[in-house]
Amino acid sequence: MGRKIEVYPLNRVEGDLEIQIELEDGVVTEASSAGIMYRGFENIMVGRSPMDGLVITPRVCGICSTSHLHAAAQALDMIYGIPSPVTAGLIRNITRMVEILQNDFRHAFMLFMPDFTDAVYQGHPLYAEMMERYAPLEGSTTRRAIDETRSILEVISILGGQWPHSSFMVPGGVVYMPSTNELNRCAYLLNNFKHWYENRVLGCTLEQWGEIKSKEDLMDWLEKDESHKQSDLGYYIRFATSIGLQEIGEGHGIFISFGMPEATFSPSGSLNPEEPLDVSGGFYSDHRKLPLEPDKITEDVSHAWFLGEDTGRHPYHGQSTPYATGSEDRKYSWAKAPRYDGLPAETGPLAEMIMAANPLFMDCLQQDGPSAFLRELARLVRAATVIPAIDRCISEAASGQGNYYNDHGDVEHDKGHGLIEAPRGALGHWVTLQNNKISSYQIITPTTWNASPRDHKEVRGPWEEALIGTEVKDAKHPVEIHHIIRSFDPCLVCTVHAIETD
Repeated sequence: MGRKIEVYPLNRVEGDLEIQIELEDGVVTEASSAGIMYRGFENIMVGRSPMDGLVITPRVCGICSTSHLHAAAQALDMIYGIPSPVTAGLIRNITRMVEILQNDFRHAFMLFMPDFTDAVYQGHPLYAEMMERYAPLEGSTTRRAIDETRSILEVISILGGQWPHSSFMVPGGVVYMPSTNELNRCAYLLNNFKHWYENRVLGCTLEQWGEIKSKEDLMDWLEKDESHKQSDLGYYIRFATSIGLQEIGEGHGIFISFGMPEATFSPSGSLNPEEPLDVSGGFYSDHRKLPLEPDKITEDVSHAWFLGEDTGRHPYHGQSTPYATGSEDRKYSWAKAPRYDGLPAETGPLAEMIMAANPLFMDCLQQDGPSAFLRELARLVRAATVIPAIDRCISEAASGQGNYYNDHGDVEHDKGHGLIEAPRGALGHWVTLQNNKISSYQIITPTTWNASPRDHKEVRGPWEEALIGTEVKDAKHPVEIHHIIRSFDPCLVCTVHAIETD
Protein backbone atom coordinates (compact mmCIF):
# COMPACT_ATOMS: atom_id res chain seq x y z
CA MET A 1 0.00 0.00 0.00
CA GLY A 2 1.45 3.36 -1.05
CA ARG A 3 1.08 6.75 0.52
CA LYS A 4 -2.29 8.38 -0.10
CA ILE A 5 -2.56 12.15 -0.46
CA GLU A 6 -5.51 14.40 -1.18
CA VAL A 7 -5.29 17.39 -3.50
CA TYR A 8 -8.24 19.42 -2.28
CA PRO A 9 -9.44 21.92 -3.14
CA LEU A 10 -7.79 22.03 -6.55
CA ASN A 11 -8.29 25.69 -7.42
CA ARG A 12 -8.42 27.47 -10.78
CA VAL A 13 -10.58 24.72 -12.30
CA GLU A 14 -13.95 26.51 -12.68
CA GLY A 15 -15.63 24.79 -9.73
CA ASP A 16 -14.81 22.35 -6.94
CA LEU A 17 -12.66 19.30 -7.61
CA GLU A 18 -11.07 16.76 -5.32
CA ILE A 19 -8.20 14.58 -6.49
CA GLN A 20 -6.86 11.64 -4.48
CA ILE A 21 -3.62 9.96 -5.47
CA GLU A 22 -1.57 7.11 -4.13
CA LEU A 23 2.21 7.30 -4.29
CA GLU A 24 4.84 4.60 -4.22
CA ASP A 25 8.42 5.84 -4.19
CA GLY A 26 7.13 9.24 -5.31
CA VAL A 27 5.27 7.91 -8.36
CA VAL A 28 1.46 7.97 -8.76
CA THR A 29 0.15 4.41 -8.82
CA GLU A 30 -3.52 5.13 -8.24
CA ALA A 31 -5.78 8.15 -8.73
CA SER A 32 -9.41 9.14 -8.37
CA SER A 33 -11.25 12.32 -9.33
CA ALA A 34 -14.36 13.49 -7.49
CA GLY A 35 -16.75 16.21 -8.59
CA ILE A 36 -18.09 17.16 -5.20
CA MET A 37 -21.25 19.14 -6.00
CA TYR A 38 -24.59 17.83 -7.26
CA ARG A 39 -25.78 18.87 -10.73
CA GLY A 40 -29.55 19.16 -11.02
CA PHE A 41 -30.15 20.80 -14.40
CA GLU A 42 -31.45 17.64 -16.06
CA ASN A 43 -34.13 17.28 -13.38
CA ILE A 44 -35.02 20.97 -13.55
CA MET A 45 -35.97 20.46 -17.20
CA VAL A 46 -38.46 17.61 -16.67
CA GLY A 47 -42.09 18.62 -17.23
CA ARG A 48 -41.26 21.86 -18.99
CA SER A 49 -41.98 23.12 -22.49
CA PRO A 50 -39.42 22.07 -25.13
CA MET A 51 -38.53 25.75 -25.65
CA ASP A 52 -37.54 26.23 -22.00
CA GLY A 53 -34.20 24.58 -22.71
CA LEU A 54 -33.21 27.64 -24.76
CA VAL A 55 -33.42 29.81 -21.65
CA ILE A 56 -32.44 27.43 -18.85
CA THR A 57 -29.58 25.35 -20.24
CA PRO A 58 -27.37 28.35 -21.18
CA ARG A 59 -27.26 28.91 -17.39
CA VAL A 60 -25.41 25.61 -16.97
CA CYS A 61 -22.17 27.55 -17.42
CA GLY A 62 -21.13 31.20 -17.51
CA ILE A 63 -18.16 30.49 -19.76
CA CYS A 64 -19.70 28.36 -22.52
CA SER A 65 -23.36 29.39 -22.37
CA THR A 66 -23.52 29.94 -26.15
CA SER A 67 -22.39 26.36 -26.69
CA HIS A 68 -25.17 25.03 -24.47
CA LEU A 69 -27.68 27.21 -26.33
CA HIS A 70 -26.38 25.85 -29.64
CA ALA A 71 -26.71 22.23 -28.50
CA ALA A 72 -30.22 22.88 -27.14
CA ALA A 73 -31.28 24.55 -30.41
CA GLN A 74 -29.88 21.70 -32.51
CA ALA A 75 -31.84 19.19 -30.44
CA LEU A 76 -35.03 21.17 -31.12
CA ASP A 77 -34.17 21.41 -34.83
CA MET A 78 -34.29 17.61 -34.86
CA ILE A 79 -37.46 17.40 -32.77
CA TYR A 80 -39.36 19.86 -34.98
CA GLY A 81 -37.89 18.33 -38.13
CA ILE A 82 -36.75 21.65 -39.55
CA PRO A 83 -33.19 22.58 -40.59
CA SER A 84 -31.99 26.07 -39.88
CA PRO A 85 -31.06 28.16 -42.95
CA VAL A 86 -27.41 28.17 -43.95
CA THR A 87 -26.98 31.81 -42.97
CA ALA A 88 -28.43 31.10 -39.53
CA GLY A 89 -25.93 28.28 -39.16
CA LEU A 90 -23.15 30.75 -39.93
CA ILE A 91 -24.39 33.13 -37.22
CA ARG A 92 -24.62 30.25 -34.74
CA ASN A 93 -21.07 29.23 -35.52
CA ILE A 94 -19.62 32.74 -35.39
CA THR A 95 -20.86 33.17 -31.84
CA ARG A 96 -19.81 29.72 -30.70
CA MET A 97 -16.32 30.06 -32.15
CA VAL A 98 -15.93 33.50 -30.57
CA GLU A 99 -16.75 31.85 -27.26
CA ILE A 100 -13.97 29.35 -27.96
CA LEU A 101 -11.50 32.22 -28.43
CA GLN A 102 -12.37 33.88 -25.13
CA ASN A 103 -12.22 30.59 -23.24
CA ASP A 104 -8.89 29.43 -24.65
CA PHE A 105 -6.99 32.54 -23.63
CA ARG A 106 -8.71 33.12 -20.31
CA HIS A 107 -7.88 29.54 -19.44
CA ALA A 108 -4.29 29.74 -20.69
CA PHE A 109 -3.34 33.02 -19.08
CA MET A 110 -5.55 33.08 -15.98
CA LEU A 111 -5.79 29.41 -15.00
CA PHE A 112 -2.93 27.42 -16.54
CA MET A 113 0.08 29.75 -16.82
CA PRO A 114 -0.08 30.98 -13.20
CA ASP A 115 1.31 27.56 -12.20
CA PHE A 116 4.55 28.69 -13.87
CA THR A 117 4.80 31.40 -11.22
CA ASP A 118 4.71 28.86 -8.40
CA ALA A 119 7.51 29.32 -5.86
CA VAL A 120 8.82 25.85 -6.72
CA TYR A 121 10.21 27.35 -9.95
CA GLN A 122 11.94 30.34 -8.40
CA GLY A 123 15.36 29.08 -9.49
CA HIS A 124 14.34 28.71 -13.13
CA PRO A 125 16.05 31.18 -15.52
CA LEU A 126 12.67 32.15 -17.02
CA TYR A 127 10.93 32.60 -13.68
CA ALA A 128 11.16 36.40 -13.55
CA GLU A 129 9.60 36.64 -17.01
CA MET A 130 6.86 34.20 -15.99
CA MET A 131 6.03 36.44 -13.03
CA GLU A 132 5.97 39.57 -15.18
CA ARG A 133 3.63 37.97 -17.71
CA TYR A 134 1.43 35.55 -15.76
CA ALA A 135 1.27 36.58 -12.10
CA PRO A 136 -2.41 36.11 -11.17
CA LEU A 137 -4.43 39.22 -12.07
CA GLU A 138 -1.25 41.29 -12.31
CA GLY A 139 0.80 39.83 -15.18
CA SER A 140 1.06 41.92 -18.33
CA THR A 141 -0.22 39.11 -20.57
CA THR A 142 -2.98 38.26 -18.12
CA ARG A 143 -4.29 41.83 -18.04
CA ARG A 144 -4.10 42.17 -21.81
CA ALA A 145 -5.87 38.84 -22.33
CA ILE A 146 -8.75 40.01 -20.14
CA ASP A 147 -9.14 43.13 -22.29
CA GLU A 148 -8.85 41.29 -25.61
CA THR A 149 -11.28 38.52 -24.73
CA ARG A 150 -13.76 41.06 -23.37
CA SER A 151 -13.60 42.95 -26.68
CA ILE A 152 -14.08 39.88 -28.88
CA LEU A 153 -17.15 38.91 -26.85
CA GLU A 154 -18.84 42.03 -28.22
CA VAL A 155 -19.42 39.94 -31.36
CA ILE A 156 -21.82 37.72 -29.43
CA SER A 157 -23.54 40.77 -27.95
CA ILE A 158 -24.03 42.21 -31.45
CA LEU A 159 -25.43 39.00 -32.94
CA GLY A 160 -27.08 37.51 -29.86
CA GLY A 161 -28.10 40.49 -27.75
CA GLN A 162 -25.99 39.67 -24.69
CA TRP A 163 -23.31 37.43 -23.26
CA PRO A 164 -23.41 35.20 -21.27
CA HIS A 165 -26.78 33.44 -21.13
CA SER A 166 -28.22 34.67 -24.42
CA SER A 167 -31.18 32.90 -26.04
CA PHE A 168 -31.09 34.08 -29.67
CA MET A 169 -30.99 30.60 -31.24
CA VAL A 170 -34.35 28.92 -31.78
CA PRO A 171 -35.52 25.82 -33.65
CA GLY A 172 -35.30 26.76 -37.30
CA GLY A 173 -32.57 29.39 -37.01
CA VAL A 174 -31.88 32.59 -35.06
CA VAL A 175 -34.17 35.42 -33.96
CA TYR A 176 -32.26 38.37 -35.39
CA MET A 177 -30.92 39.31 -38.80
CA PRO A 178 -27.80 41.45 -38.34
CA SER A 179 -27.27 44.39 -40.67
CA THR A 180 -24.26 44.81 -42.92
CA ASN A 181 -22.93 47.45 -40.54
CA GLU A 182 -23.21 45.06 -37.61
CA LEU A 183 -21.39 42.31 -39.49
CA ASN A 184 -18.71 44.83 -40.45
CA ARG A 185 -18.36 45.71 -36.78
CA CYS A 186 -17.89 42.00 -36.02
CA ALA A 187 -15.19 41.78 -38.69
CA TYR A 188 -13.45 44.83 -37.20
CA LEU A 189 -13.44 43.29 -33.70
CA LEU A 190 -12.12 40.01 -35.08
CA ASN A 191 -9.34 41.77 -36.96
CA ASN A 192 -8.24 43.57 -33.78
CA PHE A 193 -8.18 40.28 -31.91
CA LYS A 194 -6.19 38.69 -34.73
CA HIS A 195 -3.63 41.52 -34.55
CA TRP A 196 -3.09 40.90 -30.81
CA TYR A 197 -2.93 37.13 -31.30
CA GLU A 198 -0.38 37.29 -34.10
CA ASN A 199 1.83 39.95 -32.49
CA ARG A 200 1.75 38.97 -28.81
CA VAL A 201 0.67 35.33 -28.54
CA LEU A 202 2.03 33.68 -31.72
CA GLY A 203 4.83 36.04 -32.61
CA CYS A 204 4.17 35.42 -36.32
CA THR A 205 1.37 35.55 -38.86
CA LEU A 206 -1.29 32.85 -39.13
CA GLU A 207 0.13 31.95 -42.54
CA GLN A 208 3.63 31.48 -41.12
CA TRP A 209 2.28 29.32 -38.31
CA GLY A 210 0.45 27.18 -40.86
CA GLU A 211 3.78 26.17 -42.39
CA ILE A 212 4.74 24.19 -39.27
CA LYS A 213 4.10 20.52 -40.05
CA SER A 214 6.20 18.58 -37.52
CA LYS A 215 7.88 18.69 -34.13
CA GLU A 216 11.16 19.45 -35.89
CA ASP A 217 9.51 22.37 -37.69
CA LEU A 218 8.24 23.65 -34.34
CA MET A 219 11.69 23.67 -32.79
CA ASP A 220 13.15 25.30 -35.91
CA TRP A 221 10.42 27.96 -35.80
CA LEU A 222 11.20 28.68 -32.16
CA GLU A 223 14.84 29.47 -32.93
CA LYS A 224 14.27 31.13 -36.29
CA ASP A 225 13.25 34.57 -35.05
CA GLU A 226 13.53 36.42 -31.75
CA SER A 227 9.87 37.42 -32.01
CA HIS A 228 8.96 33.73 -31.91
CA LYS A 229 10.96 33.13 -28.72
CA GLN A 230 9.60 36.28 -27.06
CA SER A 231 5.95 35.54 -27.86
CA ASP A 232 3.70 33.99 -25.23
CA LEU A 233 3.69 30.80 -27.27
CA GLY A 234 7.49 30.87 -27.38
CA TYR A 235 7.73 31.31 -23.64
CA TYR A 236 5.23 28.50 -23.12
CA ILE A 237 7.17 26.07 -25.30
CA ARG A 238 10.51 26.92 -23.67
CA PHE A 239 9.28 26.82 -20.08
CA ALA A 240 6.93 23.85 -20.39
CA THR A 241 9.47 21.62 -22.12
CA SER A 242 12.22 22.61 -19.66
CA ILE A 243 10.13 21.33 -16.72
CA GLY A 244 9.07 18.17 -18.55
CA LEU A 245 5.38 18.73 -19.31
CA GLN A 246 5.87 16.75 -22.53
CA GLU A 247 6.66 13.70 -20.37
CA ILE A 248 3.59 13.65 -18.10
CA GLY A 249 -0.18 13.29 -18.47
CA GLU A 250 -0.38 10.66 -21.20
CA GLY A 251 -3.74 9.06 -20.39
CA HIS A 252 -5.54 6.45 -22.50
CA GLY A 253 -4.70 8.00 -25.89
CA ILE A 254 -8.38 7.74 -26.89
CA PHE A 255 -10.17 10.85 -28.18
CA ILE A 256 -13.65 12.04 -29.15
CA SER A 257 -14.85 15.18 -30.93
CA PHE A 258 -18.23 16.24 -32.29
CA GLY A 259 -16.72 18.54 -34.94
CA MET A 260 -18.08 21.78 -36.39
CA PRO A 261 -20.30 20.72 -39.30
CA GLU A 262 -22.45 23.85 -39.48
CA ALA A 263 -19.38 25.96 -40.32
CA THR A 264 -18.67 24.13 -43.56
CA PHE A 265 -21.36 25.47 -45.87
CA SER A 266 -21.48 28.67 -47.87
CA PRO A 267 -24.84 30.41 -48.53
CA SER A 268 -24.94 28.61 -51.88
CA GLY A 269 -24.83 25.31 -50.04
CA SER A 270 -21.47 24.29 -51.46
CA LEU A 271 -18.92 22.47 -49.33
CA ASN A 272 -15.26 23.36 -49.45
CA PRO A 273 -13.22 20.62 -47.72
CA GLU A 274 -10.08 22.76 -47.76
CA GLU A 275 -11.48 25.51 -45.53
CA PRO A 276 -9.72 25.80 -42.14
CA LEU A 277 -12.40 24.45 -39.82
CA ASP A 278 -14.14 21.80 -41.86
CA VAL A 279 -13.55 19.14 -39.22
CA SER A 280 -15.96 16.26 -38.89
CA GLY A 281 -16.60 14.63 -35.57
CA GLY A 282 -15.03 11.31 -34.83
CA PHE A 283 -13.53 8.81 -32.42
CA TYR A 284 -9.82 8.07 -32.30
CA SER A 285 -8.51 4.81 -30.87
CA ASP A 286 -5.69 2.41 -31.74
CA HIS A 287 -4.07 5.11 -33.89
CA ARG A 288 -6.99 5.50 -36.27
CA LYS A 289 -9.97 7.80 -36.63
CA LEU A 290 -13.44 6.29 -36.91
CA PRO A 291 -16.69 8.04 -37.92
CA LEU A 292 -18.79 9.24 -35.01
CA GLU A 293 -21.78 7.00 -34.22
CA PRO A 294 -23.90 8.75 -31.54
CA ASP A 295 -25.73 5.54 -30.67
CA LYS A 296 -22.48 4.23 -29.14
CA ILE A 297 -22.47 6.91 -26.41
CA THR A 298 -23.48 5.76 -22.93
CA GLU A 299 -23.19 6.98 -19.35
CA ASP A 300 -22.11 4.66 -16.55
CA VAL A 301 -23.10 5.46 -12.95
CA SER A 302 -21.38 2.58 -11.14
CA HIS A 303 -19.03 5.01 -9.36
CA ALA A 304 -21.24 8.12 -9.45
CA TRP A 305 -23.75 9.15 -6.81
CA PHE A 306 -26.77 8.32 -8.96
CA LEU A 307 -29.22 5.47 -9.18
CA GLY A 308 -29.35 3.46 -12.39
CA GLU A 309 -27.87 0.57 -14.28
CA ASP A 310 -24.18 0.23 -13.56
CA THR A 311 -23.33 -0.99 -17.06
CA GLY A 312 -24.37 2.26 -18.73
CA ARG A 313 -27.30 3.71 -20.65
CA HIS A 314 -27.61 5.76 -23.79
CA PRO A 315 -28.50 9.37 -22.85
CA TYR A 316 -31.99 9.04 -24.35
CA HIS A 317 -32.63 6.45 -21.65
CA GLY A 318 -30.46 8.04 -18.98
CA GLN A 319 -31.44 8.88 -15.42
CA SER A 320 -30.16 11.57 -13.08
CA THR A 321 -31.63 10.38 -9.80
CA PRO A 322 -29.22 11.42 -7.04
CA TYR A 323 -28.17 8.83 -4.50
CA ALA A 324 -25.61 10.28 -2.11
CA THR A 325 -23.95 7.44 -0.21
CA GLY A 326 -20.57 8.79 0.78
CA SER A 327 -17.77 6.60 -0.58
CA GLU A 328 -19.34 3.24 0.19
CA ASP A 329 -20.64 1.03 -2.59
CA ARG A 330 -17.79 2.22 -4.88
CA LYS A 331 -19.44 5.60 -5.55
CA TYR A 332 -17.24 8.67 -5.16
CA SER A 333 -18.24 11.46 -7.60
CA TRP A 334 -21.19 13.49 -8.83
CA ALA A 335 -19.75 13.19 -12.34
CA LYS A 336 -21.05 10.28 -14.39
CA ALA A 337 -18.78 8.17 -16.60
CA PRO A 338 -19.45 8.74 -20.33
CA ARG A 339 -18.21 6.00 -22.60
CA TYR A 340 -18.05 5.56 -26.38
CA ASP A 341 -18.40 1.97 -27.50
CA GLY A 342 -17.57 1.06 -23.92
CA LEU A 343 -14.33 3.11 -23.83
CA PRO A 344 -13.37 6.31 -21.99
CA ALA A 345 -12.41 9.16 -24.31
CA GLU A 346 -10.61 12.46 -23.88
CA THR A 347 -12.04 15.55 -25.54
CA GLY A 348 -10.88 19.11 -26.15
CA PRO A 349 -8.61 21.06 -28.53
CA LEU A 350 -6.10 18.20 -28.81
CA ALA A 351 -8.90 15.84 -29.88
CA GLU A 352 -9.93 18.39 -32.52
CA MET A 353 -6.38 18.55 -33.87
CA ILE A 354 -6.28 14.77 -34.11
CA MET A 355 -9.66 14.58 -35.89
CA ALA A 356 -8.38 17.17 -38.36
CA ALA A 357 -5.19 15.11 -38.84
CA ASN A 358 -3.18 18.26 -38.13
CA PRO A 359 0.36 17.29 -39.23
CA LEU A 360 2.15 19.00 -36.33
CA PHE A 361 0.04 17.33 -33.68
CA MET A 362 -0.03 13.97 -35.40
CA ASP A 363 3.79 14.03 -35.55
CA CYS A 364 4.09 15.03 -31.88
CA LEU A 365 1.55 12.37 -30.93
CA GLN A 366 3.48 9.71 -32.84
CA GLN A 367 6.83 10.72 -31.32
CA ASP A 368 5.89 11.48 -27.71
CA GLY A 369 2.27 10.45 -27.17
CA PRO A 370 -0.37 12.65 -25.50
CA SER A 371 0.87 14.93 -22.73
CA ALA A 372 0.04 17.95 -20.62
CA PHE A 373 2.31 19.96 -22.92
CA LEU A 374 0.53 18.89 -26.10
CA ARG A 375 -2.95 19.59 -24.71
CA GLU A 376 -2.11 23.16 -23.77
CA LEU A 377 -0.20 23.72 -27.01
CA ALA A 378 -3.35 22.71 -28.93
CA ARG A 379 -5.37 25.23 -26.93
CA LEU A 380 -2.89 28.06 -27.52
CA VAL A 381 -2.77 27.54 -31.30
CA ARG A 382 -6.39 26.57 -31.97
CA ALA A 383 -7.11 30.24 -32.71
CA ALA A 384 -4.91 29.96 -35.80
CA THR A 385 -7.70 27.93 -37.42
CA VAL A 386 -10.68 29.40 -35.56
CA ILE A 387 -9.96 33.05 -36.51
CA PRO A 388 -9.96 32.37 -40.30
CA ALA A 389 -13.10 30.25 -39.89
CA ILE A 390 -14.93 33.08 -38.10
CA ASP A 391 -13.78 35.53 -40.75
CA ARG A 392 -15.11 33.24 -43.49
CA CYS A 393 -18.46 32.85 -41.72
CA ILE A 394 -18.81 36.63 -41.31
CA SER A 395 -18.03 37.20 -45.00
CA GLU A 396 -20.47 34.52 -46.12
CA ALA A 397 -23.21 35.81 -43.80
CA ALA A 398 -22.74 39.32 -45.23
CA SER A 399 -23.07 38.00 -48.79
CA GLY A 400 -26.02 35.71 -48.07
CA GLN A 401 -29.69 36.10 -48.98
CA GLY A 402 -30.74 37.12 -45.47
CA ASN A 403 -32.84 34.07 -44.56
CA TYR A 404 -32.19 33.49 -40.87
CA TYR A 405 -35.24 31.49 -39.82
CA ASN A 406 -37.52 28.69 -41.00
CA ASP A 407 -40.90 28.35 -39.27
CA HIS A 408 -40.68 25.16 -37.28
CA GLY A 409 -44.40 24.31 -37.03
CA ASP A 410 -45.46 21.44 -34.76
CA VAL A 411 -43.37 18.75 -33.10
CA GLU A 412 -42.54 15.98 -35.57
CA HIS A 413 -40.38 13.69 -33.42
CA ASP A 414 -40.45 12.70 -29.76
CA LYS A 415 -36.72 13.07 -29.28
CA GLY A 416 -33.71 14.91 -30.60
CA HIS A 417 -30.10 15.63 -29.80
CA GLY A 418 -27.59 18.40 -30.35
CA LEU A 419 -23.92 17.44 -30.57
CA ILE A 420 -21.52 20.36 -30.92
CA GLU A 421 -17.91 21.23 -30.17
CA ALA A 422 -17.77 23.55 -27.15
CA PRO A 423 -14.61 25.36 -25.95
CA ARG A 424 -13.62 22.38 -23.81
CA GLY A 425 -14.67 19.71 -26.30
CA ALA A 426 -17.62 17.44 -27.10
CA LEU A 427 -20.95 18.69 -25.70
CA GLY A 428 -24.25 16.85 -26.13
CA HIS A 429 -27.88 17.56 -25.22
CA TRP A 430 -30.40 14.71 -25.52
CA VAL A 431 -34.09 15.65 -25.24
CA THR A 432 -37.11 13.35 -25.03
CA LEU A 433 -40.72 14.59 -25.15
CA GLN A 434 -44.00 13.11 -23.98
CA ASN A 435 -47.28 14.95 -24.63
CA ASN A 436 -45.23 17.92 -25.85
CA LYS A 437 -43.46 18.22 -22.48
CA ILE A 438 -39.88 17.30 -21.66
CA SER A 439 -39.85 13.85 -20.07
CA SER A 440 -36.05 13.49 -20.10
CA TYR A 441 -33.17 15.90 -20.63
CA GLN A 442 -29.61 14.62 -20.46
CA ILE A 443 -26.44 16.69 -20.87
CA ILE A 444 -22.91 15.35 -21.26
CA THR A 445 -20.38 18.16 -21.02
CA PRO A 446 -16.74 18.00 -22.12
CA THR A 447 -15.55 17.91 -18.52
CA THR A 448 -17.88 15.01 -17.80
CA TRP A 449 -15.93 13.06 -20.43
CA ASN A 450 -12.55 14.13 -19.04
CA ALA A 451 -13.43 14.06 -15.32
CA SER A 452 -15.17 10.70 -15.58
CA PRO A 453 -14.81 8.39 -12.59
CA ARG A 454 -14.27 4.68 -13.10
CA ASP A 455 -16.87 2.59 -14.89
CA HIS A 456 -18.31 -0.80 -13.97
CA LYS A 457 -15.19 -2.45 -15.42
CA GLU A 458 -13.03 -0.34 -13.05
CA VAL A 459 -11.51 1.52 -16.02
CA ARG A 460 -10.37 5.00 -14.99
CA GLY A 461 -11.60 8.19 -16.58
CA PRO A 462 -9.27 10.20 -18.88
CA TRP A 463 -7.57 12.47 -16.40
CA GLU A 464 -7.49 9.84 -13.69
CA GLU A 465 -5.51 7.70 -16.12
CA ALA A 466 -3.36 10.68 -17.13
CA LEU A 467 -2.10 10.96 -13.54
CA ILE A 468 -0.82 7.37 -13.38
CA GLY A 469 2.97 7.10 -13.55
CA THR A 470 3.60 10.76 -12.71
CA GLU A 471 6.63 11.45 -10.55
CA VAL A 472 5.73 13.83 -7.73
CA LYS A 473 8.77 15.58 -6.34
CA ASP A 474 7.07 17.02 -3.24
CA ALA A 475 4.03 15.18 -1.90
CA LYS A 476 3.06 18.22 0.16
CA HIS A 477 3.03 20.39 -2.93
CA PRO A 478 2.23 18.21 -5.99
CA VAL A 479 2.50 20.87 -8.68
CA GLU A 480 2.80 18.13 -11.34
CA ILE A 481 -0.78 17.05 -10.55
CA HIS A 482 -1.95 20.64 -11.05
CA HIS A 483 -0.26 20.88 -14.45
CA ILE A 484 -1.89 17.67 -15.70
CA ILE A 485 -5.41 18.38 -14.48
CA ARG A 486 -5.40 21.97 -15.67
CA SER A 487 -4.16 20.89 -19.12
CA PHE A 488 -7.68 19.47 -19.61
CA ASP A 489 -9.23 22.89 -18.81
CA PRO A 490 -11.63 21.51 -16.17
CA CYS A 491 -15.06 23.09 -15.71
CA LEU A 492 -16.73 21.44 -12.75
CA VAL A 493 -19.53 24.00 -12.75
CA CYS A 494 -20.54 22.50 -16.11
CA THR A 495 -20.23 18.98 -14.76
CA VAL A 496 -21.89 19.29 -11.35
CA HIS A 497 -24.17 21.86 -9.70
CA ALA A 498 -25.41 22.52 -6.19
CA ILE A 499 -28.41 24.09 -4.47
CA GLU A 500 -28.03 25.17 -0.85
CA THR A 501 -31.30 24.30 0.87
CA ASP A 502 -30.94 26.53 3.93
